[in-house]
Amino acid sequence: MLRDEDRIFTNLYGMKDWTLQGALSRGDWDGTASILKLGQEEIIERVKKSGLRGRGGAGFSTGLKWSFMPKQSDGRPSYLVVNADEGEPGTCKDRDMMRHDPHKLIEGCLIAGFAIRAVAAYIYIRGEFVEEANRLEHAIRETYEAGYLGKNACKSGFGFDVYVHRGAGAYICGEETALIESLEGKKGQPRLKPPFPAMAGLYGCPTTVNNVESIAVVPTILRRGPEWFAGIGRENNTGTKVFCISGHVNHPCNVEEAMSIPLKELIEKHAGGVRGGWDNLLAVIPGGSSVPVIPKSICDTVLMDFDALREVKSGLGTAAVIVMDKSTDIVKAIARLSQFYKHESCGQCTPCREGTGWLWRLMERMVTGEADRAEIDRMLDIAGRIEGHTICALGDAAAWPVQGLVRHFRPEIERRIDEFSRKRAA
Repeated sequence: MLRDEDRIFTNLYGMKDWTLQGALSRGDWDGTASILKLGQEEIIERVKKSGLRGRGGAGFSTGLKWSFMPKQSDGRPSYLVVNADEGEPGTCKDRDMMRHDPHKLIEGCLIAGFAIRAVAAYIYIRGEFVEEANRLEHAIRETYEAGYLGKNACKSGFGFDVYVHRGAGAYICGEETALIESLEGKKGQPRLKPPFPAMAGLYGCPTTVNNVESIAVVPTILRRGPEWFAGIGRENNTGTKVFCISGHVNHPCNVEEAMSIPLKELIEKHAGGVRGGWDNLLAVIPGGSSVPVIPKSICDTVLMDFDALREVKSGLGTAAVIVMDKSTDIVKAIARLSQFYKHESCGQCTPCREGTGWLWRLMERMVTGEADRAEIDRMLDIAGRIEGHTICALGDAAAWPVQGLVRHFRPEIERRIDEFSRKRAA
């Protein structure tokens, strides 16, 4: 369990002042100029050493991602883009960070922008987050007035600007290249890679795209040292993580905890346990709606980190823990997710455009039992033909919930089919 003194987001619940004055009292913007004096290479090296992996779902090394940016400019400016388009069902961590601790993100933008030699950061925020966007803009104005941003940020001689851009609520714009397209004023559709954003991103210039949490934790890591962050969790899964716990628990919440905490401990200590007790648990989606569901038998012992969840054929994703007790119609729940991904597909790739609709229609038949047993394997075949065959990961996100359902709850689907067949025969 994470010690209170190791928490990074000390105002996650909004109990304290969110403005610059409150942020300063919590240690934000303390010695930022000294951090910048470390130099670009040293900052990147320390972020690598901390073991920080992207908190937006992919889990790629943040420091390594920064190192891909060009060291010498060819005349084009470089940009930092912050992905605040939090659209994954069950995920609500970035929203609270921006609402209650906006200065952590802004300071992180400055340091990350300096490390990758960027001239500006664009925070692409979900359009529905009206209050969060307003607070971010207010916090940015305060920061400029205090001299922490602008032509001579923190009196370092480094010029840097931060802008807030409001999206229009398209889930696909959570994918980094679709986000860039939308930021440029075009339809939010993913780009083919290569070229990767580090070579040709926003406006055709070198760009790094990071999640809100990935950027917001950087100042604290550099102040307290990479060894401190690396000492939390386990190897290759280090640091603190904000988990979103929702569904059939007694106290749904966001909580910052140590990586690799057991799932059962996370739910029982922070969310008041499963409604009706742990034995009433049916299943958990451990990382937001796009990762495969896992049954209680796995939930009993699994650790909440990238590697442990991959070993049980699921994923940490955004660390949005969706808890379902035995009252849940698990087939209907996954069918609802299939409908979501069908609705949110941008339609650019044929496997996703056609396959997500096909999956959803089959899932609706599974809910009522009107399907036949052969259609279960057909559904898996369709999911396999979508997975890995699209430009972006939305196709994978549509396939994985269905694959997880069949992997662990096939008998329930078959029971419904058999029951419907008996009724029809009668």
